Amino acid sequence: MNSQMQIVEAIRVASRQMVRELGFMNNTLAATDYSPSVVHTLLEVQKHGLMTAAQLVQILGLEKSSVSRMLAKLISAGELEEVPSVDDARFKHLGLTAKGRATVERINHYSNERVIAALNKMNAHQQQTVSEGLKHYASALEACREGSDNATPESVEIISGYRPGMIGRIAEMHGCFYAREHHFGSFFEAKVAAGLADFSARLDKPCNQIWLAMLNGRIVGSVAIDGEDLGNGEAHLRWFILDDGCRGSGAGRKLLAEAMAFCDQQDFSAVQLWTFNKLTAARRLYESFGFQLAKEWQGNQWGSSIMEQQFTRTVSA
Repeated sequence: MNSQMQIVEAIRVASRQMVRELGFMNNTLAATDYSPSVVHTLLEVQKHGLMTAAQLVQILGLEKSSVSRMLAKLISAGELEEVPSVDDARFKHLGLTAKGRATVERINHYSNERVIAALNKMNAHQQQTVSEGLKHYASALEACREGSDNATPESVEIISGYRPGMIGRIAEMHGCFYAREHHFGSFFEAKVAAGLADFSARLDKPCNQIWLAMLNGRIVGSVAIDGEDLGNGEAHLRWFILDDGCRGSGAGRKLLAEAMAFCDQQDFSAVQLWTFNKLTAARRLYESFGFQLAKEWQGNQWGSSIMEQQFTRTVSA
């Protein structure tokens, strides 16, 4: 047996053992009367605050009809409630009721105790190895299910300039990620698409440029520098996004490195970007390139009321 097959066999054996030890062979899970799929549904709704049935179908990997029946039972049981969408009252979001929050609290308490008990059987190095390994393996499994490619720093190519399909693909990445993680709606996606369409018509100007991360011929990330949008000799960093399967691959850093090198060559007095306070990983990346938080305020330019932020990178950075 070669080394790869030994790894495969070891992972399969460990996976079967975990399924048994965590209780997934049983009809109920986490000391509740609910099935594993119901427990996962309640935990995902708690994590995201409000969700749509379509988002749950995508995350859980279940058939739409199965999810619909499960949600109807949870609403009937008083664990979930329907909340009209802020963007369009015809659409409903799902949120936890007081009973649902109590159920999730019990699930989390039980699960945390199980994890802590297992971690106590390992030393600090083993704990960190398990944490990182499980995270990467789970992300890879998700990428396989969704049919996306598993990106590595070496496999991602950065190109500059317009590419056919660019506007739609970048708008899609923004729309899917921010709808799932932050409940942004059609207003946000339409704003991204409209802004990109306008910017693409101005790419002939030397002060404007866009970079695309490419994996096997497919756009998996982007960032742009708009040198005339602010109209004051400063650059505007826009549309920085990565496909779900490429986060952690180093593609984001490569994109920003290209954009910052371009800004330095163009001799902009400063680079500005606008974001909001929940994007912690992106903030760390921005700060590593010399951006500093300039101001923050409660606003709704993306269609939802959030704490918006402005970051600035000066020439001296």
